[in-house]
Amino acid sequence: MVEVYLQRYRAWWLNIYRWRVSAGVLTNIGLAIGMACLTGLLAQIKIVLPFSPVPITGQTFAVLVAGVMLGRYYGGFSQFIYVILGTAGVPWFNGGSGGPASLIGPTGGYLIGFIVAAFIVGYITDKYVKARNFFPMLAVMLLANFGIIYVFGLLQLSIYLNVFKGMTADLWDVLKMGAIPFIAGDIVKAILAALMAKSVLPKEPYDADASSDRRR
Repeated sequence: MVEVYLQRYRAWWLNIYRWRVSAGVLTNIGLAIGMACLTGLLAQIKIVLPFSPVPITGQTFAVLVAGVMLGRYYGGFSQFIYVILGTAGVPWFNGGSGGPASLIGPTGGYLIGFIVAAFIVGYITDKYVKARNFFPMLAVMLLANFGIIYVFGLLQLSIYLNVFKGMTADLWDVLKMGAIPFIAGDIVKAILAALMAKSVLPKEPYDADASSDRRR
């Protein structure tokens, strides 16, 4: 009986992903806008750190989920929408902030990293069927978070501290403010995102690109 329900569950998600791939541009743009709104909602979960201009937020989880649910193009596009509209003034960056100052501020690099990270997560989940299990997905999530979002974020933070704030911040100073306090929480987010990905991603191709990966 349990196996029957699991098969139905898997078939349901396979149909969802096939529908997403075959859906029109306007439908996918609507889904991307919805994911951008989810990112903005989770951005309001904010914990201010007294020693850092970078707060703890829930955005990263939404970014990773965007790639899993919407794939490379529209996953990345959802974060592009989030960044562009937030920069234009929509108050959905962390703590209800928005405007062009957010992009050149201490967290601006993380915002750019969101776009690239969602694209990479979506690319891998769309194309490589064998990557849709927990440990491969965890590796992808950790790469997206620490290898992409952190790189963009720390680079911008360093520029902000040294150029705009007139500080003399070396690499260790930047890591203390923009990376080390967030590692544990981001690992938890990556684990949750990988668990979610494993549970919803079909274990067979759902588009033409992934079908070529059946034997990989």
